[in-house]
Amino acid sequence: CSASTNKPVLTLFTKKPCPLCDEAKEVLEPYKRRFILQEVDITLPENSPWYDKYKYDIPVFHLNGKFLMKHRVDIRKFEDRLRKLELQSE
Repeated sequence: CSASTNKPVLTLFTKKPCPLCDEAKEVLEPYKRRFILQEVDITLPENSPWYDKYKYDIPVFHLNGKFLMKHRVDIRKFEDRLRKLELQSE
């Protein structure tokens, strides 16, 4: 079944240390089977455009490449967007 390859990609823009990012990942833990988590360390040289954009805002989340939320996980917004993507890929 190719459904697993159609999982939405949640991108977390982060840096070390990031207590808020750790907290956000804990909040998202129950949903982790429904998406692929991709972490982007904004302090790496190749990610400098993201650093310039988000250095004061992490954690920042993009879902399938679109900005979703920052600072804290908005579970309602996340669930809503995730559900829409899942329905589209069926």
